[in-house]
Amino acid sequence: MMKKTITVLLCLVFAVSMIGCGAGKPETVIEGNMKSYSEMPDGTWECNGNTYKYKLEITGRIHGASRNSTFVYLSNLEEITFDQAWKAAGLSSNMNDYFNVKDAVLVELK
Repeated sequence: MMKKTITVLLCLVFAVSMIGCGAGKPETVIEGNMKSYSEMPDGTWECNGNTYKYKLEITGRIHGASRNSTFVYLSNLEEITFDQAWKAAGLSSNMNDYFNVKDAVLVELK
């Protein structure tokens, strides 16, 4: 009886681990010019082990620039302004302007 119970438990653990392995595989891997990131099957985004709800493309013109810039962020914030985006991209000397990695990460700069 004990041997049968252990066998059933081992089969169950194996089956659950096989199901879990397929669930976390990225649907698409994108090589951003800042960081690589993945689109997941559930519609979320992943970068360096962190999961984000949104992919935001924020376009505008930095003061004195001759053309527009686009910042692509993976984010758990629903909205990021252009002013926040360019400052957090490394152009601000104020550390309060930068995002916590759990909130947003810059993956591309166009």
